[in-house]
Amino acid sequence: MDKFSFLNAAHSQLIEDLYQQYQKYPDSLEPSWKAFFQGFDFALESYGDEIGENKTVSAPQNAVQFANQQAASGQIPNDIQKEFNILNLIQAYRHRGHLFTNTNPVRERRHYEPTLAIENFGLSKADLNTKFNSATEIGMPAAATLQEIVNRLEKIYCKSIGTEYMHINNVEEKLYIRKWLQVNENRPQLSATEKTEILEKLNQAVAFENYLHTKFVGQKRFSLEGNESLIPALDQLITRSSQLGVDEVVLGMAHRGRLNVLTNIFGKSYKQIFSEFEGKEFEEDVFSGDVKYHLGSSKIITTENGEQVAINLTPNPSHLETVAALVEGICRAKVDDKYKDYKKVLPIVIHGDGAIAGQGIVYEVAQMMTLDGYKTGGTVHIVVNNQVSFTTNYLDARSSNYCTDIAKVTESPVMHVNADDVEAVVHAIRFAADFRATFGKDVYIDLLGYRKYGHNEGDEPRFTQPNLYKVISKHPNPREIYKTALIKEGVVSDEILREMETKFKHLLDADFDASKEIEKNTMDIFMADNWKDFPMCPKGEMLNPVNTGFDLNKLKELAVQMSTLPKDKKFISKITRLFEARLKAIETNALDWALGEWLAYATLLNEGNNVRISGEDVERGTFSHRHAVVKTEDTEEEYVPLQHVSESRFNIFNSHLSEYGVLGFDYGYAMASPNTLTIWEAQFGDFMNGAQIIVDQYLVAAEEKWKIQNGLVMLLPHGFEGQGAEHSSARLERFLTLCANENMTVANATTPANYFHLLRRQMKWNFRKPLVVMTPKSLLRHPKVVSPLEDFANGQFQPILDDTAVNPDKVEKLVLCSGKIYYELLAKREELNCDTIALVRFEQLYPLQMDKIEEVLAKYGNRKQLLWVQEEPENMGAWTYILKNFRNTDIQVIAPVPSGSPAPGSHKMFERNQNAIINRVFDTNDAPAKRPVTA
Repeated sequence: MDKFSFLNAAHSQLIEDLYQQYQKYPDSLEPSWKAFFQGFDFALESYGDEIGENKTVSAPQNAVQFANQQAASGQIPNDIQKEFNILNLIQAYRHRGHLFTNTNPVRERRHYEPTLAIENFGLSKADLNTKFNSATEIGMPAAATLQEIVNRLEKIYCKSIGTEYMHINNVEEKLYIRKWLQVNENRPQLSATEKTEILEKLNQAVAFENYLHTKFVGQKRFSLEGNESLIPALDQLITRSSQLGVDEVVLGMAHRGRLNVLTNIFGKSYKQIFSEFEGKEFEEDVFSGDVKYHLGSSKIITTENGEQVAINLTPNPSHLETVAALVEGICRAKVDDKYKDYKKVLPIVIHGDGAIAGQGIVYEVAQMMTLDGYKTGGTVHIVVNNQVSFTTNYLDARSSNYCTDIAKVTESPVMHVNADDVEAVVHAIRFAADFRATFGKDVYIDLLGYRKYGHNEGDEPRFTQPNLYKVISKHPNPREIYKTALIKEGVVSDEILREMETKFKHLLDADFDASKEIEKNTMDIFMADNWKDFPMCPKGEMLNPVNTGFDLNKLKELAVQMSTLPKDKKFISKITRLFEARLKAIETNALDWALGEWLAYATLLNEGNNVRISGEDVERGTFSHRHAVVKTEDTEEEYVPLQHVSESRFNIFNSHLSEYGVLGFDYGYAMASPNTLTIWEAQFGDFMNGAQIIVDQYLVAAEEKWKIQNGLVMLLPHGFEGQGAEHSSARLERFLTLCANENMTVANATTPANYFHLLRRQMKWNFRKPLVVMTPKSLLRHPKVVSPLEDFANGQFQPILDDTAVNPDKVEKLVLCSGKIYYELLAKREELNCDTIALVRFEQLYPLQMDKIEEVLAKYGNRKQLLWVQEEPENMGAWTYILKNFRNTDIQVIAPVPSGSPAPGSHKMFERNQNAIINRVFDTNDAPAKRPVTA
């Protein structure tokens, strides 16, 4: 490319504006510009629209093209060439100015080449006093000197805020940001009142941390010191957003600064925090509780401008970025259920610099920004940037230039801001609120500060960063810096400041004394208003029968309605035949798994509940059984039958290829929407391995830790069909290990009707518990896995399915099993015409219906053997769990040998192993020499 061929869209606009001015008032332009446009007009006159073959210069279509041609031919006048050089300088500040800012309060910036020195752009100090029209390109009213242009560029792009936005391709967004930055040279215009309010928030943040440090020496609190400007930042973000239409905020953050946020943003009483530091027990009905810096809170606050805003701090475990997915799910549920407008709910996620760069879930959640099933209208991301991750230096924590470079994936703007400059922080936060409200996209604020102490207050940071902590130990906190600035400006006096600090100190002292009187700590229940109609489940209630039946005539009507495709739409022949087969199944009264599932949804929708399903390939179903969304053959128009059976909301979304992020999102959705049957389905059951943190830290533990209910359903395809290790097991054993205190249901239903009742029970309960279902694969189309409509219409979910095909008095061997293997055992029994073996199915593995089980055991009083049979290796599946619960019986196991892999890769080996299990149950002659069964 020629060295003068450097115009782009930004330059184009300037040249076009100047040309318009030239056409109206030619003498108002600098002589060089006037001569340039005269040349353009001459070129148009001379060349016209058609040029002969021998012409070496094509006809210029506009002034910009002419400028490029002139530059390429070296014919540009010197003055105009310098204008172009300045335009290049301006573009360089926009692209790279963030690399040369004063954003780091305690470290020197890294050095980058080339710099923004004017000499790198064909300019010299001799040009500094020359006026250039390019000044209008950066919002100046008229031509200005190069020195004035550089000064303005430095203020906009290279002071306490460094802005990255040139990676955005949307021209409207880019121009919006450019104009926003140019107002008041990228600094806020604050009144004396506003400045005093900001100082007061800073004082609360600093004084609270100092007080804790004095009163609770060495205790973990994950201090905010070094980034206290987060508190006025959040205060301003909520205030500004409420003015822009936000009614509710959902905030997710890890530990650092959490106690400060709880007290100074959420209004949690200082005495309650102090009491928690004393290590007192929580009230008895809160179960085990959690550490103070994991707890959540929900409040209604009134901003400085008088608007009421609901704010929620989501509880979270130590898995730092996990909570981001929940925040998005909660916000989406609130939009769907209550607000119907993305602008009404604001997700805020506070990250650590190491976590946002290092945790994969950040990328999974970022990719949700515009996806139909997961978008929330834009999230404000704030990075509390300590420049140290636990003990790891930032250079060892990432390969990217900035920790926020994930923002470039979604073309989101980033503001890097010096946390010591609280007014710059406020300005950046206001930009985030404005941009998010305008464009509905994510915004990132990189709050660059430091960590005054180690990772926690008992840590010694000088072990690993001695030089950095020499600087930090002498560095004034943001309150002192701002206080000095405001005194210098005459905004506040020493007397007012002393009064402010003394008043707050007295408040803390009074609350500290009052905390001594608290006997047991209480817990703020997260989003308690959402759950006021759902009492906590009393012990044993999960085992009580629930009527989940439905009117038979209405059931048939719904079945026909949702299985009938509209006549005016053309679908591919396979889909047409599939729906015709469903109608025939209804007619013959033999409904398969897919119809049973559909009927569960249809009846719940009919009763006023909502249904949400998400996961990889859920619309069609991984095994092509569901077809909840069908498309027309010619236009690919989507038709969703279940959206036409009721006014209630039925949504089903194919997710992006994410388990961790999407399961977290759907868990958050269920957390905020108890009247929605919320389902996440794994493509294959063991793919939930990638989301194990959500299972361990939320699904099974949230009720005991935070007194939070959740009715999320996890559908995990499970069954050994010779598809290898990764496509067989949903790791049933892991869920059973995590079961305790009736924290969830684990089921493995084997009939469409029982599955129907199981799903309906989730919404019929007046409480909510997670449901984990080992769903079938081969059984989806098994000829015996059908149910008549009467089984759907009548009754309830059956945790135990007894054997009704044999005479109990003749039974010598009682076989207990769960899932698909039942049908293989049944086929063998029918082949052998055996009547001495009973097959009893455990449809619900947790909690076990022990009274029903004891009835079954007593019924087969003549049995000589009690067996647990499973297709999973002996060290997996349900065996260990069953053995623990049947320790007072003579139960034995038949299962494949223990293995480190769930299943063999060879289909022939799988068949041999599976046949061996079946044959050992029936003691057939073709069974291989059996090893001793395990007692």
